[in-house]
Amino acid sequence: MIQGIEHIAVCAKDTAKLKDWYIQMFDFKQVYDNGKGTYFVAAPDGSMIEIIASDNDTGKCGGTDLGIRHFALSVGDADFDAMVKKLMDAGVEVVTEAKTSAKGIKTFFFRDIEGNIFHLIYRPEPLV
Repeated sequence: MIQGIEHIAVCAKDTAKLKDWYIQMFDFKQVYDNGKGTYFVAAPDGSMIEIIASDNDTGKCGGTDLGIRHFALSVGDADFDAMVKKLMDAGVEVVTEAKTSAKGIKTFFFRDIEGNIFHLIYRPEPLV
């Protein structure tokens, strides 16, 4: 029986730079380095992102192109605005401005330094 998602893999032009960026921006921890440019970084809850070298550059994907569209990172209500500010201060490309829904769900879409779309989210009521 499947227990969950262990990691998501993302291809990068500069795997070390992207790994360091995730560590700096999100306080992820490096948990694996194969010595050949492949890294795993982990969030405090144990979920991981694998960073591997890209063979080619297919350009930026759009919001509804075929394939994986974004990574959603959960954050607490008290930390949401501070995380948005940290990302903005780092010069991320904003995809969708930070907003709060009528149900109190806070969202902010942005691109990492390799162009991958991330979704910062706070949910007052978790889905599960």
